[in-house]
Amino acid sequence: KRKKTKTVTTNKIKKPVNVAITGAAGNIAYSAIFRVASGQMLGYDQPINLKLIDIEPAMNALKGVKFELEDCAFPLINTITITFDLNVGFEECDYALLIGAKPRMKGMERKDLLKDNGKIFKPQGEAINTVANKNIKVLVVGNPANTNALITMHNAPSIDPKQFTSMMRLDHDRSIAQVANKYKTSINEVKKVIVWGNHSNTQVPDLSYCEVSGNNIKDIINDSWYENDFIPRIQNRGAEIIDARGLSSAASAANAAIAHMRDWVLSANDWLSIGQISNGNSYGISDDLMFSFPSICSNGNYEKIEDVSMSEKLNDYIKITEKELIQERDSVLDLL
Repeated sequence: KRKKTKTVTTNKIKKPVNVAITGAAGNIAYSAIFRVASGQMLGYDQPINLKLIDIEPAMNALKGVKFELEDCAFPLINTITITFDLNVGFEECDYALLIGAKPRMKGMERKDLLKDNGKIFKPQGEAINTVANKNIKVLVVGNPANTNALITMHNAPSIDPKQFTSMMRLDHDRSIAQVANKYKTSINEVKKVIVWGNHSNTQVPDLSYCEVSGNNIKDIINDSWYENDFIPRIQNRGAEIIDARGLSSAASAANAAIAHMRDWVLSANDWLSIGQISNGNSYGISDDLMFSFPSICSNGNYEKIEDVSMSEKLNDYIKITEKELIQERDSVLDLL
């Protein structure tokens, strides 16, 4: 008798998706691009068309990044485009990491930085509105990230506002790490951390619902460590890194951007802190701010967690970060 041969089924090859990264010749992007290309952001079975965007004077450096990507021979990379033309970079784009932004220089006020960056993010929003996939997922990394995201969103009126987010994941991950260090435990044992508000030194890291190894640790809020060490350390961690390293966070920011997008697309089992449009929230936060709320991701979407109560003290902190975001928004009304 002839043996029956088994039919081997192979997984259908996915269609490549278009991923745009701005500021692609910069340090944060350099720390992110190769990880995106390897599959760490969208999955190890998702082919990618990489669209790397930067200003015209950076094209030669960007050419070097392209050469390195080619030399890595990443199996998931379908095509690599380098460009300074926003319409080329964002054409049919499915995902965008908006990393490029003007850094704050010595003596520059935050409102001046916002005005200068508005000139970057307004045209990016317009290009996304015109040429990108209408279901695009956008993460703004370049600081001041929350208000830059608001500017981008307002200039892309044909895209659902929920498709625009600002990065609070770095602050979220910093909070998890500090709690793990405090309790001398694994990162995996720390759950339900929240960071509210703005990615600035007014942000509000909140451990009211935090769990370590399945146990709620809300009593730590009455510990002097929480108010005197934990909150100021998270609020000022970026400055602490600059003081120690002489340079701002790059690898950790890139890691946070990849984790944010990965969990948004592929879902996560834990609470996340996501900068998102504040409209219709249950916390009394003003509308039309890009504000970080506790969120949960599933099926390629995120939703605010609406039933989180907070102490009067935390509410006072949250009002401070809300006020700062209102001032930022009102300083760029002409760009919205």
